[in-house]
Amino acid sequence: MLIGQYIHTLDPKKRLSLPAKFRKELGKTVVVTHGWDMCLSVYSAKEWKKTVETFTNLSVGQSDTRKLTRFIVGNASEVDIDAAGRILIPDTLKDMASFSEKVVVVGLQDHVELWDETTWKSYQDTARERADAIAEKLGESGEL
Repeated sequence: MLIGQYIHTLDPKKRLSLPAKFRKELGKTVVVTHGWDMCLSVYSAKEWKKTVETFTNLSVGQSDTRKLTRFIVGNASEVDIDAAGRILIPDTLKDMASFSEKVVVVGLQDHVELWDETTWKSYQDTARERADAIAEKLGESGEL
């Protein structure tokens, strides 16, 4: 299972080292694409196939579905993990996520998110402030 968070440095060639425990689960090739909330998402080939199937099952007759599919699937890049455990972050995705030097690598069970360190800290502060209220709301609806 992909869990936990690690801070890594994006090198000058836009390569990012993935935690060794994540590499074992992700395999030799991963898919990197836009994520939610200004992050990037990294999927193993197996999990990416499941994600694409979800998009495939959506109605292409709806404009929002087409936009979301183009945003996520259309911007995805297949990336090899090199012998040193690094992936190359494509320029378009690096720019979208506003990566500086430090990147937070976050395991979320079935995929990994990559966050600019400053953006992650801000997001975490907001989540911390709202966590109790969100849990209460989910508890009332029976989802938690």
